[in-house]
Amino acid sequence: MADWRPGASTAVLHLRARMRDRVRAFFAASGALEVDTPIAWSTVPAEAAIRPVAAIVNGAPRLLRTSPEAAMKRLLAAGIGDCWQLGPVFRDGERGRLHQPEFTLLEWYRVGIDHHELMDEVEALVAAACARECAVPQARRLSWRSAFVDTLGIDPLEAPLADLHAVAEAAGVGQVTGLAADDRDGLLDWLLAASVIPALDDDAPVFIHDWPVAQAALARPDEHDPRLAARFELYWQGVELANGFRELADSGEQRRCLERERELMRVAGASPPAIDEALLAALDAGLPDSAGVALGFDRLVLLAAGARDLDAVTTFSFDRC
Repeated sequence: MADWRPGASTAVLHLRARMRDRVRAFFAASGALEVDTPIAWSTVPAEAAIRPVAAIVNGAPRLLRTSPEAAMKRLLAAGIGDCWQLGPVFRDGERGRLHQPEFTLLEWYRVGIDHHELMDEVEALVAAACARECAVPQARRLSWRSAFVDTLGIDPLEAPLADLHAVAEAAGVGQVTGLAADDRDGLLDWLLAASVIPALDDDAPVFIHDWPVAQAALARPDEHDPRLAARFELYWQGVELANGFRELADSGEQRRCLERERELMRVAGASPPAIDEALLAALDAGLPDSAGVALGFDRLVLLAAGARDLDAVTTFSFDRC
């Protein structure tokens, strides 16, 4: 007989509802507007690490949104101001303890702040959402570069590629399957996931900020070091919770970044989505100086509930549908 029951217990579903209420109260108190944007689009911004889900809607080919980012930036360009939304997104090929092809994403944007100020708000939001179920320790912050230096004793921006391969072997990563020998960015990604993140303090949330430009296609380049971009990620108990940027507002630079991501997708054998011309037109019209972040709501519930698998904090995960 098929298992018809939800993955989450009644208690966890009540917790999830309370956390939704706290998120809504947090943004109501800060004056941000809740918005809703469509799920099915003619295209989505290309990101080499993300595979969109294709669908047919009313007889027309569509892609299910991988995030509401492009739509919300169009709203920002139209003058809506600070805004947020909580809803489903879709990413093909993501399935496991911490991954589902459909999941709930909390995304918001603030006008007139940078990514460091947004980290303050992310920390406050996480604490508010988890308030009664688990105490959230004060977060640490370190740069992407410092994370490698502190953990592996190597400067990821300056070290020769041969030295990075040597560090990978010494760290037990060995030959990374599927990576070309000269794929520096790919190797750094593997080192981050295999060695740097596991070495972080599991008790306190950790923000890693100021990532390489090549790993931040939608972020504004650093004003002082063009190798870096205004991006951060938040990790807690080994779980990636959030990914944020000071938003790239230059349409020409954004087009170049998207084309680079599309080429990476082609090299990997994937069919890249078309360039999002509506997004670029919105940037041309004038995107205000702003910062935005996407936070995995299901993962936040998982940590608050002390669960290990997303199936335990959602009603019906992919295998139950």
